[in-house]
Amino acid sequence: MIITHCYKIKPTPEQSVKIDYWLELLRRHWNYALGQRLDWLNRTRCQIDRCSLISCPIGEISSRPDYYFQQSALKQTKQLFPDYKEIYSEVQQINLQRLDKAWKRWLTPGKTGKRGGRPRFKKSGKLRSFCFSRVNHSKAVMKFDGKQIITTRFGAIPVIVHRPIPDGLTIKTATITKNADGYYISFSLEDKSIPSLIPTENIKTAVGIDVGLKEFLTTNTGETVSVPKFYRKSQSNLARKQKKVSRKEIGSNNWRVAQNKIARLHQHIARQREDFHVHYCS
Repeated sequence: MIITHCYKIKPTPEQSVKIDYWLELLRRHWNYALGQRLDWLNRTRCQIDRCSLISCPIGEISSRPDYYFQQSALKQTKQLFPDYKEIYSEVQQINLQRLDKAWKRWLTPGKTGKRGGRPRFKKSGKLRSFCFSRVNHSKAVMKFDGKQIITTRFGAIPVIVHRPIPDGLTIKTATITKNADGYYISFSLEDKSIPSLIPTENIKTAVGIDVGLKEFLTTNTGETVSVPKFYRKSQSNLARKQKKVSRKEIGSNNWRVAQNKIARLHQHIARQREDFHVHYCS
């Protein structure tokens, strides 16, 4: 079983600037790799016996830019753009793996026969996380000693461990995320233990629950829990903040501050929903 524990981290201003720069470089790499895939797709879509009335690509068609093709080009990317040498290779590879998964979800239907949406080019600030494939491994670039994460590129970053990692669980991956109220790290934990099943004869009581749209849930005893409507209650506040953003000059510092207030409100609503679900589903 895989579970995730999320903790807030406290990087220094210099570390925050470097994290933001990594996110920007990874965003540019994502956009370039996606453009490479879309260009190849447009070139190979042209029918062999006729040309399009709008446009028809000409020239040599390159090799199919799948994950392995783009991963092999990372060495050349670092030669052309030396700033990418600061980013660990595994972080860049996972960034390409995310794009590859999104690409395959778009082109290949799932078990239900439906496909995902087309991967999008990311605007500035829209790529908000990067991942490390190993933690506390002999060859891992990230270490976690229970109080801070340590890497050679960032140094030591304090972690607010509000709940300890359970004994017996192994840290598999770590993801650093930039949210509206700061930076967080999410540890993916693997639990190899198998819980023992409770014998049927030991179960004396059971409660049936039906989840619906009119009510959040209804039990077999007639008890109901209404939908909290956190978003509806915050709509007026959200509308005021969005009106203030519309009056700011796009790209200015005041515009960024107003945008951050909207992001914090959306984050508050999401956390209200999460706490509500945990309270009634745990």
